[in-house]
Amino acid sequence: MRHARLLTEDRRELARLELAETVLDRARGLLGRSSLPAGQAMWLAPCRSIHTIGMRFAIDVAFLDRNARVLTIREQLPPFRLTWGGWRATGVLEFAAGEIARLSITHGQQLLMAVDADSER
Repeated sequence: MRHARLLTEDRRELARLELAETVLDRARGLLGRSSLPAGQAMWLAPCRSIHTIGMRFAIDVAFLDRNARVLTIREQLPPFRLTWGGWRATGVLEFAAGEIARLSITHGQQLLMAVDADSER
């Protein structure tokens, strides 16, 4: 799985990302994990909706459009829930619960992703 850095428009690093770009990686997502450390997140793309069925912990999610602008935010999403980001969503960031507030991510915010050069495909 490839990795990247999540950045603000002014290039401030918000989190380290795992990129779930294959069908298998997106299907697995965060399942089987007991937590997600602060400062880390998972990017699932393409993706307009997610579920937390089988998850062991609550998460925050931010759905982004094709330009990496935040469209929809869902905070403290508990296990065994479904959520949809809307027709314009092309991917979703999944964080540990409380991270979206801690990182001050807001609706309409422009984000950037810088893929690590040494990431494996």
